[in-house]
Amino acid sequence: MPETKNSNDHSLLIYNVVQRGQSDRTISDMITASWKRCINDHGLTPSIKYRPPILTRAELSSHQERLHILLTCAREEMNLCFQQLADPESTLVLTDTSGVILHVVSSAAMSNDLTALGMSAGAVWSEQAAGTNGMGTCLVLGEPIIVKMSEHFFPSHTSLACSAAPIFDECGKIIAVLDVTSRSPSRQLHALEMVRMAAKTIENRLMEVIYSNAYPIHFHNHLENLYTIHEGKLMVDDMGTILSANHSALHQLGCSSIHDLKGKRYHDVFETTLDTLLKQSLIRSFHPIPVHRTDTSNLFFAVAHLPSSTGAAAIGNTTTTKHRKTQKPAPVSDNDASVYIGDPALREQLALASRVIARDVPVLLTGETGAGKEVFALLLHCQSSRHESPFVAINCASLPENLIESELFGYCAGAFTGAQRGGRRGKILQADGGTLFLDEIGDMPLGLQARLLRVLDERKVTPLGTENSKSVDLQLISASHRNLAELVHQGHFREDLYYRLSGIEIRVPALRERSDRAELIHAILQEEAGQPVMLTGQAHAALMAYPWPGNVRQLRHVLRTIAALRDDGPVDINLLPAFILDHTTAKEPESATPASSPISTMTPLPSTAGYTGLNPLDEAERDMLLHLLNSHHWNISKVAKTLNFSRNTVYRKLHRLRIDLS
Repeated sequence: MPETKNSNDHSLLIYNVVQRGQSDRTISDMITASWKRCINDHGLTPSIKYRPPILTRAELSSHQERLHILLTCAREEMNLCFQQLADPESTLVLTDTSGVILHVVSSAAMSNDLTALGMSAGAVWSEQAAGTNGMGTCLVLGEPIIVKMSEHFFPSHTSLACSAAPIFDECGKIIAVLDVTSRSPSRQLHALEMVRMAAKTIENRLMEVIYSNAYPIHFHNHLENLYTIHEGKLMVDDMGTILSANHSALHQLGCSSIHDLKGKRYHDVFETTLDTLLKQSLIRSFHPIPVHRTDTSNLFFAVAHLPSSTGAAAIGNTTTTKHRKTQKPAPVSDNDASVYIGDPALREQLALASRVIARDVPVLLTGETGAGKEVFALLLHCQSSRHESPFVAINCASLPENLIESELFGYCAGAFTGAQRGGRRGKILQADGGTLFLDEIGDMPLGLQARLLRVLDERKVTPLGTENSKSVDLQLISASHRNLAELVHQGHFREDLYYRLSGIEIRVPALRERSDRAELIHAILQEEAGQPVMLTGQAHAALMAYPWPGNVRQLRHVLRTIAALRDDGPVDINLLPAFILDHTTAKEPESATPASSPISTMTPLPSTAGYTGLNPLDEAERDMLLHLLNSHHWNISKVAKTLNFSRNTVYRKLHRLRIDLS
């Protein structure tokens, strides 16, 4: 929609629609209803020059502290989403339910312009305060929306276009809104899809953090949607009681709210127990397992994972076992695309680090943001003698400075206002016997560096609020994208701590430097799509030619978007983001694969092939078909009816999955 000529024209348009009832086909019912609320309920006047109220620093800090877990989950996702948007004219904004902006990710130029309009941390952008806008109106409606240009209530906002999506907490209530504000109205549908995906990712991450002692169960009625943002997710305690569920889970199970599921046992919903599903998941390296609903014949595919807080399995003999036995955690598999390492140089680095970690030598990982330092650290842990103990990771850059100390060292009951009633074990004590991974160690405040150095020297931790120290035994792996030696020279990092951390320094190469990036692209795309996916030669060449400044993390998010937006058939170059197309146009690759020769991930890769020559998802589908064939005594008609497929489709699957009927 074009921007209105001036504030008088804009005010007249609103009054004509609201007070005189004049229809305007360019104005949706949603915007009309919002304008009416602004005038009739909120008492706002569109003709005034508006600037939103801004909280004091103390008030903003209070809002941020109340939602510090959300902020921890959202910051990284917002950074990744902003990288993927690759639009210097866009800004990513997170607000709480009061409309208070908690966090902003923006280019410097756009940030300055929006600050002049009052769009900065601490500003209030509720509909009551700022009129019709993406963030405030999304809070009112509770659903994703687009507010373009002159759809805003105040004239000062009509140069902006907003795409906003709500973020729901573990109880199904709106906890925040994620918004993309841009000067360009032409890419709003793309921006809305991006922000919806980011919101779902934040919701799932938030649910797992809050229920860190629970068992995540991933499921979907379509195999290809497992391990994507479309999957259903349940959080279940060790008694099999359902604690929480995401929106996809509620939709698939026909529930209107979490209250329809909360408190039920897992075996009340599916025809299996938590213990059975968890044991099968461990045995099958977390490949999907066919399960049926208890009250219908609907078939689902499910995987149970271990609680994120323990790092070790806790599996009893029955769901009524209150105290479960500790069992070895599942190893990281090379069949998982996220840990694929086909680059010889990177494999050598991993082997070198594995040798020194066997002697408890501290390892410092360096490399660009998104290169996979945490994945590398997890692989090291799983190959070490401590692999049966917890792997505990903490990002020093993602926590507010006033929370890092309590996160690392823990605190006793009553240590400070807002502390948990029973106190809290810090990350260091949680890692006792296992591995502590400190990501972005270069961002740790100097004062805490001294405390960390003392812990590493004395191998004792003193939680906040007590003088009693506790012994700790752990392997330390740290990582930073910054040059720690340079930080030492500048006086921003302790020299003694630097030498204590860097028993050996391992550089994780950038994606553009890896010789296996073609295989990595195929493996991740297949994983995100949940099935083999074709790439045309042009699309493959463009992905290979792009330098990937955000590395593997950026690659995964791009491929996740492609997997979400694709239809059946090969992925063509028109599905690639604009920033990749712009780079391709500016610099044509020297040796592009011919467009007429599509690259197919249907060809098994060395890292994803099992004994059958199939990738893990195909192996899971093969096992499911074999199970059904045995159940129906190899009657193809009955199997087809169970799956709601035609007989020809079943035969094609049998051929593709190498199931011999002879």
